[in-house]
Amino acid sequence: MAADSQEKSLTAVDVAVIGSGIAGLFLALRCYRNGLSVAIVTKKSLSTSSTNWAQGGIAGVLDIDDEGALEAHVQDTLASGAGLCDEGVVRAVVFDAAARIGDLVEHGVEFDLSADGLYDMAREGGHSDKRILHSRDRTGAEIERALTQGAASEYESGLRILENWMVLDLIRRDLDDPSSGVAGLWCLAPSGKVHTLAARAVVLASGGAGMLHLSTTNPAVATGDGIAMGHRAGADVSDMEFIQFHPTALAVESATPFLISEAMRGHGAVLMTPSEHAAWRAAGGVSAGSAAGNPNASSYMRRYSEKGSLDTRDVVARATDREMKRSGDSHVLLVTEHLDAVELMEEFPTIAARVAKLGIRLGPDPIPVRPAAHYMVGGVVVDSAGRALCEGAIMPGLYAVGEVARTGLHGANRLASNSLLEAVVYSERAASDLIRKAENGELPALVEDLPRWRDDDLDVLAEHGTLHTDLQALRSMMTNDVGLVKSDARLARAKRRIAHIRSEVVPLWHATKPTQTMVELRNLIICAELVIEASMLRRENVGLHYNLDLDCPEFED
Repeated sequence: MAADSQEKSLTAVDVAVIGSGIAGLFLALRCYRNGLSVAIVTKKSLSTSSTNWAQGGIAGVLDIDDEGALEAHVQDTLASGAGLCDEGVVRAVVFDAAARIGDLVEHGVEFDLSADGLYDMAREGGHSDKRILHSRDRTGAEIERALTQGAASEYESGLRILENWMVLDLIRRDLDDPSSGVAGLWCLAPSGKVHTLAARAVVLASGGAGMLHLSTTNPAVATGDGIAMGHRAGADVSDMEFIQFHPTALAVESATPFLISEAMRGHGAVLMTPSEHAAWRAAGGVSAGSAAGNPNASSYMRRYSEKGSLDTRDVVARATDREMKRSGDSHVLLVTEHLDAVELMEEFPTIAARVAKLGIRLGPDPIPVRPAAHYMVGGVVVDSAGRALCEGAIMPGLYAVGEVARTGLHGANRLASNSLLEAVVYSERAASDLIRKAENGELPALVEDLPRWRDDDLDVLAEHGTLHTDLQALRSMMTNDVGLVKSDARLARAKRRIAHIRSEVVPLWHATKPTQTMVELRNLIICAELVIEASMLRRENVGLHYNLDLDCPEFED
């Protein structure tokens, strides 16, 4: 939406937002509609984000007077987080849910209604009750649609939207002092020119780092940019060892990953190995009667959890990984034969359409699935208003919201559908803080003479083959050595390999003009290093972190 300029400096703004998912767009609209000048910088189109790919929904208790329901959501979140959640944060987010979901509705988000006209609430893994609002199986896309339309409607009145612009780095107020805070950013225009954008505040909202792994449910833009930039600027980063793998990514080779929503298991779908499914069918399958015909009794998940296929993602993903390694199978099966096929088609039209292209029918045919990297629980440490911290103190001018941020809500494992809730709650808090500071004259002063990016004497990178090779090596290394199940030897090997990759990329970074591929690889290297370091330091198995050299009764044969 913005044409390139010949100038090296862009017009300064009050707030620069990096990213255009639910967190970035919600905050940008809130700030802009309250009189702040705002620029959204996004490296692809406005709607290219993980939000757009989210199928399941947003968790929340809408009746703020139902203390029992609110407490149940709190306890489910704490249980999922395996004792590492900040309970105060959990309670605050859960109690803010109704108001923030109301905000989304005001933005035009249309959630599904039941026959009685009330919201059709679903249940997902780890939840003790139905509290998930959804829009069929495309909730993220519906939220992104509404917020994108809102941003587009404000574009003509002055909201700046820089599509296909890649942020290279944050600019400190004092280049030698991280605690001085952030005063702007350098960004790469589609033309290849690097521009300087001064801002009173910068908001990191660029999503996670799913591209660390070969199999991911994230879009290709999820390269850990915000986390890496925040780290380089001096912001605190924590909990990077906790990477959530979704248990049910569609197990087909495709350039576009596809997630089979957790809501389908909430609807009654059951996980089985191919051999379990074959044996169940041989015994009569659904026609065997109510007890024998229920696939739950034949599912491997019963050996790992009383909750079966509806346990939390960490438990289900590790169990699935374990069964695949035992059998040598490339996938397991999500079975829906015992469910009403017509109802499945109505509830999950997007999934139905996608698997139909593979000749798979919801209901009669099992769906091949496998775990895939899904969500970065850790990130830039923030306070209750989304303000980034540097050695525990507020870092002036820097905020982080959405998957970039580590708020304390998730602990060691994110409860299903709490991510969209966290994003909108913290975006509102950060926006309110920025608006209040603007009204009180407390926003940091603009630094008009920020340094420009010095690349006039750099060469143009003529051959990108090395970068692609290093990227594949990094993703393979992270998948094999720093995945669902780790070990001390694997982590040590990963540390050596990432050091080698860094030694090849850093000289190119200093000698050549930046490209998006190079910037993304640089960011992924930093994220990989942070994940490896955090995994080596964590000497207990908790939540999403499993090291075979620690006490792992789950993996004893």
